Amino acid sequence: MVKKANVSQSEGQYDILQNAAGEILIIIQYRAGGPENPRLVYDGGDQALLYRSRESAVMLEAINQEARQPLKSVSEVLMVELEDDDVAREYRVPVRAVKNLEALMR
Repeated sequence: MVKKANVSQSEGQYDILQNAAGEILIIIQYRAGGPENPRLVYDGGDQALLYRSRESAVMLEAINQEARQPLKSVSEVLMVELEDDDVAREYRVPVRAVKNLEALMR
């Protein structure tokens, strides 16, 4: 069960990419503090919550319509955090499908 996290930041610029094998890569800006048991909570809509740790959660907003079904179809994604155009960190994150992301945030 995902505990309510204080979403400290919203990610305005990010990329969601899919390779020929159907694997998903999400690129975001570097965040201080490493991920601890990260997970991506997603309901198939235009937002997803990346829970990085107790202290850090990031809302991915305005997910492109074309990315929604592929994102909903995978069990994990590869997260890459960039700092000054260099890969600072990468890690695999399980995707937790939920019925309603907003209901979890209340």
